[in-house]
Amino acid sequence: MPDPDQFYGQETQETSPLLPVVSRQSSYRSVVIEQHSVSKSRKLVQIACSIAWCLVAAGPVFGFAALKPVLIAQGVYHERCAPDSGNGVCVEQDLKLNFLFTLAAVVTNAAALLVGNILDRYGPRVCGTIGSILIFGASLLLRAGSDISLFDGYLVGYSGLALGGPFVFISCFHLANSFPNNSGSVLALLTGAFDSSSALFLGYRMAFQKFPELTLKRFFTYYLVVPVFIFVCQMTVMPRYTYKTAAAEVVKPGESLDPDNAYLQARSDAQLRRNSMKSVTSEVEQIRNMDKSGGVYGVLHGASVKNQMLSSWFFLMALFTTIQMIRINYFVATVRSQEEFLFDAETAVTINRFFDLALPVGGILSIPFIGLLLDNFSTLTVVEILLSISMTIGVSGIVPFKPVAYLGIALLVLYRPFYYTAVSDICAKVFGFETFGTVYGAIICFSGLCNLLQTLLDGLTHTVFHMNPIPVNVLLVSLTGIFGGLMVWFVKSEGTKSSVSTAE
Repeated sequence: MPDPDQFYGQETQETSPLLPVVSRQSSYRSVVIEQHSVSKSRKLVQIACSIAWCLVAAGPVFGFAALKPVLIAQGVYHERCAPDSGNGVCVEQDLKLNFLFTLAAVVTNAAALLVGNILDRYGPRVCGTIGSILIFGASLLLRAGSDISLFDGYLVGYSGLALGGPFVFISCFHLANSFPNNSGSVLALLTGAFDSSSALFLGYRMAFQKFPELTLKRFFTYYLVVPVFIFVCQMTVMPRYTYKTAAAEVVKPGESLDPDNAYLQARSDAQLRRNSMKSVTSEVEQIRNMDKSGGVYGVLHGASVKNQMLSSWFFLMALFTTIQMIRINYFVATVRSQEEFLFDAETAVTINRFFDLALPVGGILSIPFIGLLLDNFSTLTVVEILLSISMTIGVSGIVPFKPVAYLGIALLVLYRPFYYTAVSDICAKVFGFETFGTVYGAIICFSGLCNLLQTLLDGLTHTVFHMNPIPVNVLLVSLTGIFGGLMVWFVKSEGTKSSVSTAE
């Protein structure tokens, strides 16, 4: 039997395997990695690989507006049109193509809970590997969509692409703990890559217009390289276990992974000795994180998933996230019709083209600002900024003045990645990474399912309000003010309680 002290002494070497902290729980939920035990160069490689695949695989389905003309040009679903409909797009074809995106959007958000649960139980490597397999299979279906007769290859393939995205994206979030002092910047890079992944199909459309021989079959044949790259990274450089900071829960005296296993008990005893030497560092890091967050860091760390999801934190974050997601997706889906009502058709086309280009670019441009805000401002300040920007965007959507419309779109494309990153950052600070996947996944899943209300809002705009988007926008802005105001008040009160408790 190897000496446990020697084992832990070798742990910090660059060539040594990553060793999880030993805990009495046998589930994966408690198996985490000390971020100090991994070399800086390895952590940088892990982050770089994650950013690379997020750019092309995390959320390309949201670039559907750019892909749709390519699908039409290649006759996807044209068989649904009547023989005398010509080469134009018929209603049946258009509705079927739109349903392709609608289902994919629901799958992406609803899958977050499943992904989070798998992440918490089996770890980021298993989660990322499942994602690579799903994306590989989806690419094969999209590649052979026109040749499949047993089922709708395009619908299943596009939904599979939407399902694989969260697996490879959410599994990267724990990498923020690899550099605790810059966790906001790491999350901003990952979320920025996710937002920019919508540009994949924009690039494909531009290439197809120049090279018509780049068909769907050929494009998705080339795209198979992406899931293969993700799979290879998971098997080589990516960690099997979740990173944690030094301030995370450590082994307590008398606890071990398996009392019947003498070797694991010896490793546990060795870990206890290491924990005692790091206790001062942990306390200092805990205090620093509490100060940075404004007193909300760790308020629910160590609590059960059930208690966390029954807390006011969870409900308020879910409500605030839901209204923001509905507002963003409602605008994305109806930007053309909204601008046509407020302005003329030509202006609407120009604004729509600006939005198509600005959406992926905003994900990149927002990265440094998001990292700066999350790393240097308290959680309360971040929530206040979120609310202020969101209200400004909402008001700009009801003002028939072109400069204001452009300003609103510019703020929206910068706000979207900031909002998603801030939600994940707050979840990590409040709930902790041991339950992060399940709690964050539940919030996104709930918000995604509530986005089905978008269809109702769109129907009201068409029928009741005769294409006037202002009443719906006023309603959404009002709900943003209510839920956002409650969130600000709650974060402020919780921070005050923590400060008083610390002082006592």
